[in-house]
Amino acid sequence: MTFIYLASQSPRRRQLLEQLGVAHELLLPDPDEDTESIEAALPNEAPAHYVRRVTGLKLDAAMQRLQRRGLPPAPVLCSDTTVALGRTIFGKPADEAEAAAMLHELSGRSHRVLTAVAIQRGRTRREALSDSHVTFSRLTPAQIRRYVASGEPLGKAGAYAIQGQASAYIPRISGSYSGIMGLPMHETAMLLQSFGFDL
Repeated sequence: MTFIYLASQSPRRRQLLEQLGVAHELLLPDPDEDTESIEAALPNEAPAHYVRRVTGLKLDAAMQRLQRRGLPPAPVLCSDTTVALGRTIFGKPADEAEAAAMLHELSGRSHRVLTAVAIQRGRTRREALSDSHVTFSRLTPAQIRRYVASGEPLGKAGAYAIQGQASAYIPRISGSYSGIMGLPMHETAMLLQSFGFDL
């Protein structure tokens, strides 16, 4: 294999793929594609089921995009990350108020970060799930206000980026740091090797 398609707008996923030395081209949605509804959780959906299902739907859409555009065949990689406190799924906050509410909930507690990754070539699809735990120190209202005002929480599942300013509030993680960032390196490498990549 020489390259893969990455169906993600996340600069962090691109950066992590580059660390693996994998050549990739972006396979991004058309402007008229409905990407918002894909990420809607079902009633009482378990977080692990949710993140796997959403990743599968994103990969379905990416495979259709590949065919529609008549691009050269190559494996397509999709990934999705969610933050879960118990069975409550924390997606990307809609605004600053929702970001502050999420951070208030996470303050002083441990939560799970689940990242699913799936790769498809032709009819063959393989997937993996990374399940990590992150502990936040207790945040003061002023700390939450300052962090939200920085703009970093917007567009991030759970309203924080572990590789950014939020790292100052995280005393402990258990699991995959790259998985918490958005693309678990170990699981991704295993999947790529199963498709013939020499990493």
